[in-house]
Amino acid sequence: MALPTGNSGVAHSFGLEFDGITIKSITEVSGLKIEQDVVQYKENGPDGKYRIINQPGRPKAPDITLTRGLSEDTSFESWVKDSRFGKMSDVRKGGAIIVYDYEGNPIKRYKLENAWPKSLEIGSMKAGDTSYLQEKLVLTCESIEVE
Repeated sequence: MALPTGNSGVAHSFGLEFDGITIKSITEVSGLKIEQDVVQYKENGPDGKYRIINQPGRPKAPDITLTRGLSEDTSFESWVKDSRFGKMSDVRKGGAIIVYDYEGNPIKRYKLENAWPKSLEIGSMKAGDTSYLQEKLVLTCESIEVE
C-alpha cells in the first residue's frame, strides 16, 4: 500500500473496518495519535551539574472520534448498547481505520486493538436548520499501529 509517486496522501475518503464489515460513510476522523509518556530521570552528573534525562515511558491509549451523517445504519448504536450492558467480550474489537486514494484503493491502515465505544453523540437539532444531522462515535482502544 505504498503511496504513488507525487501523491501527498490526501485523505480523499476513509472508512472503519471491524469484523470484516467496512463503513465508508464516515465524514471525519480525529484523534489518530500514537503517543507515549515521558519519564524524567534526574541526576547530578560526574561534574556535579544537575541534569534531566527524558526517556520513553508507557504508550498512551488514544480516543478516536468518528463522525458521519445520521442514517438508518444502527451499527454504532448497537455497539454502544452492548458496551453499556457490560458485554465487553463482544464489544472489544480489533479493526482498522483505512484511508483510500481517489480511485478507492487503500493507501494506509491504522490498526486498532481492543477498541470499544466510549460515547455516541447526536448533533444538535435546531428548528429551521437545513444542515444534516451527524453522529459522533468516540472509540477508546488499547493501542494503535500504522500498517
